[in-house]
Amino acid sequence: MDNYMGIIMIAAACIFVLLIGAFRNKKEWIINFIFRSVIGTVAIFFCNGFLVSQGLSIAIGINPITVLTSGVLGFPGLVMLYGINLYKLL
Repeated sequence: MDNYMGIIMIAAACIFVLLIGAFRNKKEWIINFIFRSVIGTVAIFFCNGFLVSQGLSIAIGINPITVLTSGVLGFPGLVMLYGINLYKLL
């Protein structure tokens, strides 16, 4: 039980530090999030179109979860979404 409590305390400390940084430059963080969400959604749209034209059935749906993933994680989030979908097909 002590290991779980330590992990929870470390995660809480990391989240606390991230929140302090987010509140310090809140406007910049919100604009960056919106920009990454829009660019990520457009990238998903065009990647899906390209993959379908190549005959691959690896398409990611555009929904709130994928938009949030691309907004929070950016390009690595998009790669992660396609990687998860590819893993499901195997």
